[in-house]
Amino acid sequence: MLRPLALSALLLLSPTLFASDQERLRQADFPAQRALEQTRLELKNQAVLNYLWLDVYAAALYTEPRLRPAQATASQSSKRLELYYFRDIERDDLIEAAWVTLRRQHAAATLERLRPGLDALHSNFRDIRPGDRYALNYSPRAGLSLEHNGVTVFTSDDAELASAYLGIWLAPNGLSEQLRDTLLANPGQ
Repeated sequence: MLRPLALSALLLLSPTLFASDQERLRQADFPAQRALEQTRLELKNQAVLNYLWLDVYAAALYTEPRLRPAQATASQSSKRLELYYFRDIERDDLIEAAWVTLRRQHAAATLERLRPGLDALHSNFRDIRPGDRYALNYSPRAGLSLEHNGVTVFTSDDAELASAYLGIWLAPNGLSEQLRDTLLANPGQ
């Protein structure tokens, strides 16, 4: 009985527990532009993923300036999805959440074909601490890359792997439809 009471008190006293999405996005401090290869990408949208009452991470979608977000995700154009974490998350929990979503989105045969690339990508995941950043980059010339705190830790030239993995956030039946809808909205809507 004492443990749940102590946990509840700790959560209620946490100054960041009730931070607004705008405060969280300021904390994530996503720049207005990023460079990927020789291509300038601009920040199109950003959103906070909330689970129950906790802010888990902020996400930002960057695309080529001439493209709307939905156009960029449906094409083989350069893009970047960046995540800024507010909570500790264990590596195994990240991988499990990815697999649950991928199984919901793809046929078993597709996942079997992608499994070596997925396993290689997942082997580069680390436990998350508040303030950590992961980014998925895709460029038609360079393929997929995964960054952890600004350091590239994985690359692949498999466009199908890139589409599937970015789809965890950007395709239907992903981690969060609300997050997806916000990231893919036309700027100014």
